[in-house]
Amino acid sequence: MEGLDWTKIRSFGSTGETSNIDDDLWLSSKSFYSPVIECCGGTELASSYIQGNHLQPQAFGAFSNASMTTGFVILDDYGAPRPDDQPCVGEVGLFPVYMGATDRLLNADHEEVYFKGMPTYKGVQLRRHGDIIKRTVGGYYIVQGRADDTMNLGGIKTSSVEIERVCDRADESILETAAISLAPPTGGPEQLVVLVVLKKGCKAEPNDLKMKFSKAIQRNLNPLFKVSSVKIVAEFPRTASNKLLRRVLRDQMRQQLSAQSEL
Repeated sequence: MEGLDWTKIRSFGSTGETSNIDDDLWLSSKSFYSPVIECCGGTELASSYIQGNHLQPQAFGAFSNASMTTGFVILDDYGAPRPDDQPCVGEVGLFPVYMGATDRLLNADHEEVYFKGMPTYKGVQLRRHGDIIKRTVGGYYIVQGRADDTMNLGGIKTSSVEIERVCDRADESILETAAISLAPPTGGPEQLVVLVVLKKGCKAEPNDLKMKFSKAIQRNLNPLFKVSSVKIVAEFPRTASNKLLRRVLRDQMRQQLSAQSEL
């Protein structure tokens, strides 16, 4: 990247995995702080449901509004829409009709995948997307990962993305982290496992990182959370659009724990 002239770039676009604020700041700084327009949707949408734009002030790592023709609500834990003018966190429910929406699904039941079990809002059934969204005090939106990436730690619901943002800053040797929860093979409450990719040439001990992660999480998120184990890996599995496959990591760790318990 060094030696390239980025000063004539008027804006940047970002889609795929949830953006990192520091990464957006670095990118924007290369072109006199041009805006980074975030866009989030999914292959099945043929477009997006939430994004930024040039007509509103933008915040790094956040979205400012729903996409054109799209509407959505944020649902609470019981499937009820939260007020539109209050900060909150919950699963997004899309209005069913918008530009680019699919009406069929290859090798699966479209109705079951996208609509079954979803609540109704103003007389229409909402469409499932699967993202967990946070609406901030300032009215911006932050995607906090997938609904199936949430975890229940000691009876408290939290998202993998929140934990990862704290852990990524816990030690200078860390390139990125992935947080998952696993129930012990013998039963019991879910335990927090953090997988780590180190920066090139850096070394770290899992036990040292475990202690740093626990302290950082307790200080920044919840004093009751603690890290059960840490595993250092070479890289994380990702989709073609660079989305982290926590489900694959969860399955791998579950198999590993099961094998250890059998021994």
